[in-house]
This record gives sequence, C-alpha cells and structure tokens, in this order.
Amino acid sequence: MATTAQKRAIKNYRARLTQRGFKRFEVMALEADRELIRSLARCLAEDGAKADEARAAVKAVVAGEPPKPGGVLAALRRSPLVGAELDLTRPREEGRGIDL
Repeated sequence: MATTAQKRAIKNYRARLTQRGFKRFEVMALEADRELIRSLARCLAEDGAKADEARAAVKAVVAGEPPKPGGVLAALRRSPLVGAELDLTRPREEGRGIDL
C-alpha cells in the first residue's frame, strides 16, 4: 500500500501533467507491442514535426484510406539526384538471334 506521501506525490505529478495537456490512457495490446506503443506515446508527447508525421501515418493506417496520388513523384522530387543532369538514355538493341 502506498504511503500518504507517495499518494500526494503521484497526485501532484498527475496534476502537473494535466496542466501541460496530458491525459492518462489504458491500452489493451499484445505484450510484444508494449515498447512500440510506449515509444509512439513518447514521440507524440514531444509535439514536433516528428509527432505530426507519426500522427499522420497512424491515422492513415487506422482509417484505411488509400495513399494520396503523386506520392512516388513527390519522393523522386526529394531525391538528392535532382538536378544532377544524368544521361539515362539506353541504346536500342534488337537482341541476339536465335536459331529454332
């Protein structure tokens, strides 16, 4: 059983978290997913660009929405080879002759 001081410390800690906008949740999941869920919760609590990306990815998976069109094109545009002026033309060859 927790002592009065321990109960008071927990109450104060949870009050500080509530002031920062945090809420406690109970989640039912597989034991194997425990660390994944905890690391996701930590990432979301930081509330930065990384958290926004994680939210979007999880929402897309949970909602089951199809990916937005143009995703491949957007990835190619982010490539470090953009503007490298590579010559990607291939010589046209007929192939080898085969005797049947």
